Amino acid sequence: MAYRLPPLPALRAFEAAARHLSFKQAAEELHVTPAAISQQIRQLEDYLGLPLFRRLTRAVELTPQGAAMLPKLREGFDCLALAVDRTRQGGDGPLTIHAPPSFASRWLVPRLPRFGALHPGIALRLSSVADNVDRQGETALLDLRRVDPRSAASELAIRYGTGNYPGQRVEKMFVPDYVTVCSPRLPTPARPLAMPADLAGHVLIHDETIADQGLQPGWTQWLALAGIGGIDARRGLRFSNAIMAVEAALDGQGVALVPLPLVEADIAAGRLYQPFALSMPSPYAYYLVIPEAMAERPAVAAFSAWILAEGGR
Repeated sequence: MAYRLPPLPALRAFEAAARHLSFKQAAEELHVTPAAISQQIRQLEDYLGLPLFRRLTRAVELTPQGAAMLPKLREGFDCLALAVDRTRQGGDGPLTIHAPPSFASRWLVPRLPRFGALHPGIALRLSSVADNVDRQGETALLDLRRVDPRSAASELAIRYGTGNYPGQRVEKMFVPDYVTVCSPRLPTPARPLAMPADLAGHVLIHDETIADQGLQPGWTQWLALAGIGGIDARRGLRFSNAIMAVEAALDGQGVALVPLPLVEADIAAGRLYQPFALSMPSPYAYYLVIPEAMAERPAVAAFSAWILAEGGR
């Protein structure tokens, strides 16, 4: 891409003078004379075809056009300085991954050794907070609101929600299916789990990770999908996240309805048993969410490509 820009010295002179609101202080900072600063700014104004400063008797002030130009120009110089610093220091800083607790512990952490083997030079930091699950009426991405694009450290998030995150680069990873699971050592009452109707004799475990009651997939919907009536779907144990619901199922406390990706390893290892093949799609999906200012950084691009491939397996 060819950039059509005015001379860099003119831009530097304007940025310094606009920041100090003084040609004299800008000259001292850049080790030139005030006349040189004035000449560079005149050259820039001629290039743009509009005034950037109002020259007063003993001061200068920015025109509306100059005031609008300054923040983006400062951001550009900050990014240039950061690129030089990162090159001098040998690359990007650490990469922080924000993720929901259940996804982080039961899906992501067991897979991280594969990423480390492919990219041993990238330092990862995993931050697990419930804020990375959408709440009712909320679209802002809490963990990435205050990301500093000038920082050498990079950040991205894995979000469980609707995918509506303005101002970010968003990639859908996958939509999880909710399935029923229990321990193979589940105490057997008078009615063993031979068919969905047998759930009437078992404790139901509820995963309430999705706080929006209108969207939360639960036993009421699953039993309706199975064509089963006469079971009180509200009874049983309720947990605010999938980690606790899965732990209760592993402990033999009942039958849980949880996202399949979070329990696939337990099913494969025989720690959990899926008594019924019936599954129910989640209204939410897992999304990779990246600040635009960091999307092209090598560490961010490497992790993004890797986790999207993992999610597509």
